[in-house]
Amino acid sequence: MWTANGATIVAMAVLAWAAAFPSSARGQSSSPSMGHMDEGMDGPMDANMMKHMKLTPSRPATHADSTRALLVASELKQAIAKYRDTAAAVADGYKMFLPGVKNQRVFHFTNNARAFRAAFSFDPAKPTSILYKRESDGKLHLAGAMYTAPAGSSLDRLNSRIPLGIAHWHEHVNWCLPKRGSAARTAEQKGGHPMFGPESPIDTKTACDAVGGQFYPRLFGWMIHVNVFEATDLGSIYGG
Repeated sequence: MWTANGATIVAMAVLAWAAAFPSSARGQSSSPSMGHMDEGMDGPMDANMMKHMKLTPSRPATHADSTRALLVASELKQAIAKYRDTAAAVADGYKMFLPGVKNQRVFHFTNNARAFRAAFSFDPAKPTSILYKRESDGKLHLAGAMYTAPAGSSLDRLNSRIPLGIAHWHEHVNWCLPKRGSAARTAEQKGGHPMFGPESPIDTKTACDAVGGQFYPRLFGWMIHVNVFEATDLGSIYGG
């Protein structure tokens, strides 16, 4: 189950790892952040990234699925249009995740209270996170939102929120991170690949223990991006 305390503990671990990367190192490789974890949903992922991403299986799409997915997208778009200015999102209790990491592709503004409620119920108009992308003008532009669900949710429960015939929910799994107090190790590489994080080839506790890391079988719970301000077709709205 997604809880504020649980999310905070894991977020602190990710923050310690991401913030320890010098800005120059982040410029030479993909951004090690929550935004980077999820940006794979907006583009191709390599073999190592796929080791750390768990997707719900596809189901045959029905007309009812399409209708329901469109209704959710429509309600969401209407509800979050007021957040084109990030100040409005902040005023409603959303806070930027990893504010110290500037080189993100997708910026998540998360509302912990709504994250907690999402563990028990689903309200299309009250997403856990508002998503922004930095465009060529240097400003953050509203892209959409992210819904969350508890890690232990059944496929039928996820389907009742967003139909699996239209979209894939995803989880971030099998992460190896530096242990607390070892932030200086975050930029280490092995065999030309990052030792830690979402691009690491390490995806087992045994392998993580062998390099002196801390293994996380799962980060957060189920998530899904809904890009209502970036697309009009269902495939693109729900991440491709």
